[in-house]
Amino acid sequence: MNLFQSAQPSLLDRLWLTIRYPYDVIRNPLDALLSVPALSFLLVPTFSSYSTSLNLLFFYVTWSTLILSNSPLKVEVLGTLGIRLLFYLVPAFAFLAFDAAVPKLAVKIKEHGETALPMGEEHGGVRGRWWKVALVSTANVLLGLAMQTAVELLFTKILHIRSALKISTSLPLPWSIAIDLIRGLFLREILSYFLHRYLLHHPDSPLTEYHMRWQHTIAAPYSFVANYDHPLAYAVRVFLPTYLPALLFRFHLLTYHMYLAIVSLEETFAYSGYDVLPSGLILGGIARRQERHLMGEGKGNYSCLGVCDFVAGTSLGEDVVDDVREEAENHNVQDKVQGRAKKVGRKPKSRSRS
Repeated sequence: MNLFQSAQPSLLDRLWLTIRYPYDVIRNPLDALLSVPALSFLLVPTFSSYSTSLNLLFFYVTWSTLILSNSPLKVEVLGTLGIRLLFYLVPAFAFLAFDAAVPKLAVKIKEHGETALPMGEEHGGVRGRWWKVALVSTANVLLGLAMQTAVELLFTKILHIRSALKISTSLPLPWSIAIDLIRGLFLREILSYFLHRYLLHHPDSPLTEYHMRWQHTIAAPYSFVANYDHPLAYAVRVFLPTYLPALLFRFHLLTYHMYLAIVSLEETFAYSGYDVLPSGLILGGIARRQERHLMGEGKGNYSCLGVCDFVAGTSLGEDVVDDVREEAENHNVQDKVQGRAKKVGRKPKSRSRS
């Protein structure tokens, strides 16, 4: 009997590591970005601390244990499901419950008032189709996960080539994560524009009718509307623009989950219908453009961020440049108000008598 043989983690340990993994990925992005503790001293001196190194060490141990004690496919599938649950489905259900529990309060922070309430009169009231929208949206999220799993099985089990995403015990370097996130979101913007415009809104496309009969029958957006669509239209509008960049650039699984968390948060807030959002410049502008697209019968605003619409001249209402200009003006006004407040609150200096 070898007393020094390392014990394998139990089933409960594996389950706990899998459950807490999505939270660990986003809890401290710095821990995930810096793959070597010493880099926290070399690259980001401001944030250098023993706590950062220890958190990174714990995260690395968690990540290595997940990879070594589970199959790569299992880690990818459960991790992806956890990210979608934590950053899209759970917040979407929470927003839906809030709108149903306190509708009078929700109306005050909705961009379109009672029209934007999922259980409002425009949506058929309490017995309306909100439950169908939530059910179809959840099913489409699971459909996307199934398609991602099918691609991995195709690559590894049938074609016998490397996995679609890079899965290893090593953590990606910070600059590789940053580069992958930037080019992934940029390619997603391009793909979403062309696929959405020419496959879902072109009169000769067979998918246009499906898309218009499903998502474009919603009076006003709420979070579940982001993934509510015909399954084929969902694959074209959401899954392909999101997954193809990760497949093309072969993201590290950790990078892909960060990327997916960003996309999930964008969907949750941009379609929430609230006029009070965490970021007025980014999410606020995206939300306004998505609302105009949905409520304007799909005559513009085809891309996610609005950059391609600005370049192609298909923006409805204010475009990305207008959002940046408006946000800059708001910051200037706030700075001036704060500056004057400081001047008013400043005590006058006592003059010395000669």
